[in-house]
Amino acid sequence: MQITASLVKELRERTGAGMMDCKKALQEADGDIEAAIEEMRKSGAANAAKKAGRVAAEGIITIKQTGNNAIILEINCETDFVAKDENFLNFADMVLDAIDSQAPADVDSLMSLTVANQSLEEANQQLIAKVGEKITVRRYEKRSSDGQLGSYLHGNRIGVIVELDGGDEGLAKDLAMHIAASKPVCISEDQVSQDILDKEKEIFSAQAAESGKPADIIEKMVSGRIKKFLKEITLLGQPYVKDPDQTVEKLLTSANASVTSFIRFEVGEGIEKKEDNFAEEVMSQAKGA
Repeated sequence: MQITASLVKELRERTGAGMMDCKKALQEADGDIEAAIEEMRKSGAANAAKKAGRVAAEGIITIKQTGNNAIILEINCETDFVAKDENFLNFADMVLDAIDSQAPADVDSLMSLTVANQSLEEANQQLIAKVGEKITVRRYEKRSSDGQLGSYLHGNRIGVIVELDGGDEGLAKDLAMHIAASKPVCISEDQVSQDILDKEKEIFSAQAAESGKPADIIEKMVSGRIKKFLKEITLLGQPYVKDPDQTVEKLLTSANASVTSFIRFEVGEGIEKKEDNFAEEVMSQAKGA
């Protein structure tokens, strides 16, 4: 029987297992989805699938830089304990090397790559079964540049790659450290979206109106706060962390350099973490006893 994409999709939705696991199970079951589910449960794949609904907001950021080529990768797990596990770290290295050597187009393509006679998806599922937590390859970026690339890892929780036109390796590394610490949204004011500006102006206007001052004074207050806000969120406007008396823009000007782009990853950013209520958990277990 032909194993169609829709059949694989249905099995993924019903089990939460990875694409390659589902495809393999359907092939072995000759397209019988119920038989495939039963075999997945027997093999332990279903146990890994049960973890698919959990929140994985811990993990690591890792970077591989070779000359003017750099890769930044985030892999998530459920606890910082597993994030330090040797098996987890080895898997991260395997994924990083696969990105470097095979240049996949996206995460789905990445997980279907074959490494050491198995797909990364299969290796991922095996790791889940071994450590007992949900493991997710969340995102990666790969950069190549004719300019100067710098990278910085703060522990394994924040990673930055920065690309310069001009400057040197030391400046690129220092700016990567600055970006890690100061968390700019973009390089310059002209890159800030109008939506963000309108939203902040609305907030500042409402706050200023409570002062009861005349409209022209309120307008000046709002304008001043917007200028301050733009300096805070743009790389060029921020005080340089190693010398707060000068901005990053002045630092770059003195070095005859400019920032072309930067990437900043922080573990779990944007993932809604589950807040456990210990009392409710105990009560739930007591009721079930």
